[in-house]
Amino acid sequence: MSDRIFGLIMICVAAGYIATATQIQTGFISDPVGPKTFPYIVGCVVILCSIMILIKPDTEPEWPALMTFGRLLIAVVVLAGYAMTLRPLGFLLPTAVAAGVISYQISPRAGPAAITGVGLSVGLFVIFKYVLGLGLFAVPREWLG
Repeated sequence: MSDRIFGLIMICVAAGYIATATQIQTGFISDPVGPKTFPYIVGCVVILCSIMILIKPDTEPEWPALMTFGRLLIAVVVLAGYAMTLRPLGFLLPTAVAAGVISYQISPRAGPAAITGVGLSVGLFVIFKYVLGLGLFAVPREWLG
């Protein structure tokens, strides 16, 4: 029963996602496919997968332990905090903290998690800023004067 409930919820979410994608404004100059195509594809794939879950649900799903839900909640809170602190604190610090915390959840060793967080932060900044040319700030703009 839980799979069917999940399938119905995901169909509603995907339909809302597609409906939201219809509101995307296209500019005068855009590629032939346009910015709406990718959200449409994602929404349709989610709907198809959800229909399959409705048609053939798992007979006896194994729910994860309560500790797993706690870890997922921590990850969601960390990522929400990351999204809120990215602009005011720059890219490096929030990315290092978020990547470090999530790395620690995967393998609870503080040293490697901290190294992973800092490494990902610096590596992603270099790729996004200098390879892809995104307008990121490493630190808050106020620190730069």
